[in-house]
Amino acid sequence: MVRKTRKVSKSSWGYHLLINAAACDPGAIRSSEKIKAFTKELVKRIDMKAYGAPRVVRFGEGRVGGYSLIQLIETSCITAHFVEETNDAYFDIFSCKSFDPKVAMEVVKEFFNPTNAQKTFLKRQAHV
Repeated sequence: MVRKTRKVSKSSWGYHLLINAAACDPGAIRSSEKIKAFTKELVKRIDMKAYGAPRVVRFGEGRVGGYSLIQLIETSCITAHFVEETNDAYFDIFSCKSFDPKVAMEVVKEFFNPTNAQKTFLKRQAHV
């Protein structure tokens, strides 16, 4: 039996930015309006196209209480989780269209003023 070999592309399928933001401005992470404004500005500055309005919902209590954000974009999505107990925030931006992670970090810092922020940027591919 002859086995067909599939040619595997090494090009990336998408780009995934993860940002951990510590000790953010407490008022900012507790404001759905501020979170929505952040989302609109982020989408604009990283040159994406929003697909519908952002969904910003506050739920949970205690250690897991706070807002969560989901913004669909034409090329995937942006999510964020805001932890009121610690004032920390966690952001994920995934897109098959490239974007500048430095610009995304700047927008996070402008809107939420974390005392410390750490980013991880990955090129995603199905075949490694």
